[in-house]
Amino acid sequence: LQLQASGGGLVQPGGSLRLSCAVSGFTLASGTIGWFRQAPGKEREGVSCIRHGGSSIRYADSVRGRFTISKDNAKNTVYLQMNNLRPEDTAVYYCAATTRGLIWSSMFETQYYNTWGQGTLVTVSS
Repeated sequence: LQLQASGGGLVQPGGSLRLSCAVSGFTLASGTIGWFRQAPGKEREGVSCIRHGGSSIRYADSVRGRFTISKDNAKNTVYLQMNNLRPEDTAVYYCAATTRGLIWSSMFETQYYNTWGQGTLVTVSS
């Protein structure tokens, strides 16, 4: 199981980015994929997660209504569309996966994810 995150960059406040997480050795039809982020000096936090088949999706309160998680089973890729970005969204974003179908309340618990991508930096600044 390997994850490859991409799509980060520098964007002005109010702008958009789409992050991609290419998954190999794992089918998106099962398990749970999550996006997490870590800002300098802060702990890693859950941003959005999707359980197999899209049966359950969770968003952090800080991004709900601005970010959208989606997946393309044919491409085995999970996306995070980020709109109306704010300076406080600046962080390294990681995708993570587990073969377990996590319940909603556990989706942001990092200890349940056994595979992590390398991270992609998102900087929101004017």
